[in-house]
Amino acid sequence: MVSIEHVAHKILTYVPYVLVLIDMRYEGVKCGREASVDNHMEMGKKLLAAGQLADALSHFHAAVDGDPKNYIAFYRRATVYLAMGKSKSALPDLSRVIELKPDFTSARIQRGNLLLKQGRLDEAESDFKKVLKSNPSDKEEREAQSQLIKSDEIQRLVAQARSSFNSKDYGTAAAELDTVIETCVWDVTSREMRAECFIQMGEMGKAISDLKAASKLKSDNTQAFYKLSTIYYNLGDHEMSLNEVRECLKLDPDHKQCYSHYKQVKKLNKQIQSAEELIQEQRYEDAVSKYEAVMKTEPNVHYFSLLAKERICHALAQGQHASKAISVCSEVLESNPQNVNVLKDRAEAYVQDEQYEEAIKDYESAAQHSENDRQIKEGLERAQRLLKQSQKRDYYKILGVKRTAQKKEIIKAYRKLAQQWHPDNFQDPQEKKKAEKKFIDIAQAKEVLTDPEMRTKYDHGEDPMDPESQQGHRHHHFNEGFHNFQGFNPFGSGPFNFKFNFN
Repeated sequence: MVSIEHVAHKILTYVPYVLVLIDMRYEGVKCGREASVDNHMEMGKKLLAAGQLADALSHFHAAVDGDPKNYIAFYRRATVYLAMGKSKSALPDLSRVIELKPDFTSARIQRGNLLLKQGRLDEAESDFKKVLKSNPSDKEEREAQSQLIKSDEIQRLVAQARSSFNSKDYGTAAAELDTVIETCVWDVTSREMRAECFIQMGEMGKAISDLKAASKLKSDNTQAFYKLSTIYYNLGDHEMSLNEVRECLKLDPDHKQCYSHYKQVKKLNKQIQSAEELIQEQRYEDAVSKYEAVMKTEPNVHYFSLLAKERICHALAQGQHASKAISVCSEVLESNPQNVNVLKDRAEAYVQDEQYEEAIKDYESAAQHSENDRQIKEGLERAQRLLKQSQKRDYYKILGVKRTAQKKEIIKAYRKLAQQWHPDNFQDPQEKKKAEKKFIDIAQAKEVLTDPEMRTKYDHGEDPMDPESQQGHRHHHFNEGFHNFQGFNPFGSGPFNFKFNFN
């Protein structure tokens, strides 16, 4: 039987060989890993030179993962990030390079430049001063010295801008911040201060531009989104206001200001959308009521009151409420005389109210601000035709009915007037002659206004009974005068012998 001592002794004799094998395998793995890192570095360098940034970045990622202490790998990756415009990603890599190799002046200068652009002036100055103390090359020394001088100047301008802002000299503060931001393009604080200057100066477009930049430069900038939302709201842009306040709540669902504002904007937005849907459905009276509710929901923002009145003007004009439409449209035009849509709507209301000269004026005013608007051109031509027509025969006036009258109203008015002006009712030759003309006008008016096709032509300024309007073509027997009037022949035999039928 083999003793335990003998087995143990035999195993121990093999231990040195096993350790040698393990050491050789480790060295092989190490060599293989180093070779792999070198390959990634070489490939990344070639791809970077060729401008294939995404592929180069992948190789530098692999190199960093393979050797987390390879400062050159971090520096190369930072270089790619900068080339791709991803300065936020480049900054940690440059900091890692400096941590691994504090005397790497190129990395420190690049980090200083990034910090300067972000408005982190004290940190930038620290980097530039350390470069000057580390035996830099002539080129690096000149650059560090130049940037240090620039940083000092920016520090002075920032202090001046704050002083001007606190003194409510917003124009001066904005001008000083312009110079700051030329260098510190990613400085959130300076942009937000300049945005506030623009708000106080009433330059909302510029304020929006700065706040949008600030919301992107700072990932959790809820205040920028809140300010953007309130600016859009006060400008009457409820949809953009809603979009911006939602971005705020994505970052912080419990943000008190944003949540309170969100509820107000959402309610208003819903009312406006509902009103527009009613207009699309041609439910104009309901749309008017809904827009009146909008003015009650937000009575303090002028733009929403103006928007509501503009759309009420449109709904009233489309709903054939001419006098009310003219009144509301005129109120809007007092605040905004160049509002093309309101000018068109009031012109249409004037046409409905038979104030053709006023309609022409509005269409001509609208045309000055929107030359290629086909609707304006067609509306103007129609108003001009109707004006010309009104100076001749007006079939609606002949029958004493409105332009919106239904067929039943027209026939009822016709019957009453036909009985009144029937030539048999008059004995005096002159009176009879006058009655004949009047009777023909009444009959022609009834004929035109009860025929859908002829009425449409007439409503667009073309008289179906006028040979001149019809370009010489005789479209109806009425053009031949009283002799061929339907239902009777007044000159058949002896006195008038009318066989008149009320159709």
